[in-house]
Amino acid sequence: MKRLIPFALFLMSPTAAFAGADDRELWISLGSDALAPVAEAFAREGWAMPAASLAKDDVTVIPVRESQLESIAHVMHEKFNRCAGFVTYESLDEAEKSLVPAPEPRVETLGPALYTLTNPTAANCMVGAVTEPNVRSTITSMAAYTTRYYTSTSGVNAANWLRSHWATLASGRTDMAATLFTHAAWAQPSVVLTVTGSTFPNEVVVVGGHLDSTSSGSTAPGADDNASGIASFTEVIRAMVACDYRPQRTIKFIGYAAEEVGLRGSKEIATYHRNNGINVVGVLQLDMTNYKGSTADVGIVTDYTNATQNTFIRNLITTYVPGVTYTNTTCGYACSDHASWTNAGFAASIPHEAVVSQGNPYIHTVNDTLARSNPPNMATHALKFSKIAGAYVAEMGK
Repeated sequence: MKRLIPFALFLMSPTAAFAGADDRELWISLGSDALAPVAEAFAREGWAMPAASLAKDDVTVIPVRESQLESIAHVMHEKFNRCAGFVTYESLDEAEKSLVPAPEPRVETLGPALYTLTNPTAANCMVGAVTEPNVRSTITSMAAYTTRYYTSTSGVNAANWLRSHWATLASGRTDMAATLFTHAAWAQPSVVLTVTGSTFPNEVVVVGGHLDSTSSGSTAPGADDNASGIASFTEVIRAMVACDYRPQRTIKFIGYAAEEVGLRGSKEIATYHRNNGINVVGVLQLDMTNYKGSTADVGIVTDYTNATQNTFIRNLITTYVPGVTYTNTTCGYACSDHASWTNAGFAASIPHEAVVSQGNPYIHTVNDTLARSNPPNMATHALKFSKIAGAYVAEMGK
């Protein structure tokens, strides 16, 4: 998105013909390579494929109906192994503006001092404090909801449970508060646990992952996608309390709503931080952490992420989680919530459970259960990401 070439403009096709009157028109941006598979999926449903309203480089904007987002998400997973793989916008103007390159991440102005490994006491304590049974327990609790789809009652209930769970973990700490971030356009809230920094409260570090699952019409346990990521950093919250770690910078742990339908929750939250001048110095995304599908334990996603921070993640693993191996991988267009922060001009990274093409084959189905994790019925792989996130919080929060 950094190459500037003239926009190619096309006439926009109406979408009302294949949607109900209460089915809102939205706009999505997606990789141009996905247009043909989406058109095929629309044809199977008897829907007309809308004409592109705008295209630039290898990204295209098209109008869609809200009810079609789930079908598009399935295409992105089945054809490209992307989750979600597109970004949803409330207006055409917002979608068009998204194609303008984001400013370089503000973190770069802080120089190498940001990415030093000088807090081993806190890092080693939290890496040592996280446990597999606790991670597994959170995965089990989240996956017990029939679905966590962003418009469903059970999806709302899952978000409320997560807020209560985080509040319980943080009880007794006056610097920690668990809240809901409500979204006007859909029912499911995002969940935020804020740990206010002791010295630099206006500098913010974000650790997040999406709490929703993909299906509105059937069972969607989403144990790996993404109860596992939520569970990995939920255990870091508990470890912070156990180690009495009180960061100098503010830490925000965020469970995003509505990721599966175009990164909607994280986009709204990242935009809020940008528009309000909140100084987010780094973002760590955990989306799918409990299926070991590659020889390497961790796939460091190199597209739509910050190269300098990615090097920092590698150094954290080498220093604090010896024995965990990593390799580089690419994800494709806007494949998870890290892209929302990158597009808003912040430095983001996503260590993934495997090389992206070798991740969990059961996601977005009724079979995304803990029993289908690798290894099955355990959270040993997700625990590695708890340790990475604990080290990240210790060093970025100092």
